[in-house]
Amino acid sequence: MKPALVTGASGFVGWHVARELAEAGRPVRALTRGRNPVRELPAQYGERFEVVTGDLQDRASLDRAVAGCGVVYHVAADYRLWSPEPGELYRSNVEGTRNLLAAARAAGGERVVYTSTVGCIHFVEGGLGEESLPVGLEEMTGHYKRSKFLAERVALEFAGEGFPVVIVNPTAPVGDHDFKPTPTGQTIVDFLSGRMPAYLDTGLNVVDVRDVARGHLLAAERGRVGERYILGSENLTLREIFAALGEPPRWRVPYGVAYGAALVSTGWAAVTGRAPRAPLEGVRMARKKMWVSHAKAARELGYAPAAARVGLERAAGWFRANGYCR
Repeated sequence: MKPALVTGASGFVGWHVARELAEAGRPVRALTRGRNPVRELPAQYGERFEVVTGDLQDRASLDRAVAGCGVVYHVAADYRLWSPEPGELYRSNVEGTRNLLAAARAAGGERVVYTSTVGCIHFVEGGLGEESLPVGLEEMTGHYKRSKFLAERVALEFAGEGFPVVIVNPTAPVGDHDFKPTPTGQTIVDFLSGRMPAYLDTGLNVVDVRDVARGHLLAAERGRVGERYILGSENLTLREIFAALGEPPRWRVPYGVAYGAALVSTGWAAVTGRAPRAPLEGVRMARKKMWVSHAKAARELGYAPAAARVGLERAAGWFRANGYCR
């Protein structure tokens, strides 16, 4: 059996995709840049789990990584809502995706599952976003979403040329082994640590990261080439998310106040070079409730996620057990 290549296996979603593959008895080759280790999995799965180093901007390293692989899961991304050098996001997310897809095609890869983001879906005011709704670059708020949107265009370009690429759009995954943590995970940590005295009137679609990982495997097996599949679970307000974790804050912050604070925080970051506590891009994204439907994935892939509470409770337990909450 050919190994499956997983990029970004040292990160949150990539780690869970690699684990899901290994649990299914499939050999895994995990690509990392070498800066962060793939924790636990190599020791747990032994010879069936190989770690290789490379960089999305180094085509030669990608050619070595994809050699002999069957399915490629391209999960790696530069996921930052603020960067002192925005060009880095485009080089990693857009050109890096082009490099990997070109390497996989040249190596005769059987299929690529490209991990996009729900941010590339059109959100409907008072309704649910879904894959078929038209959306353009002008709707993308900030460099992260723009870079991921352009990377999606690259994936669709390869699919249009006959290379079997399927796109998945995870919503807001939560759960164990959120090492960094992600922006959603950091919000959970801040709440559990008592650093969230108020909330913003916004909403997310929350999903257990293990369901997102399973959705990747389903996309590889059943997804249609060139199609996008939302991998989500429940649409919840931020207050409902906090209520699932404990006693929610009593106070709601007006959007204008949050925007002003983020403006100051992001401006100060430009002076200091340190990431802002409240990135302006994140607050802009929060202006709309990012609510979507995963009906297409359920219908075509057999995707059946658990309730969001499952992932939220697992996230809280893991963060507490690993010293994130102080």
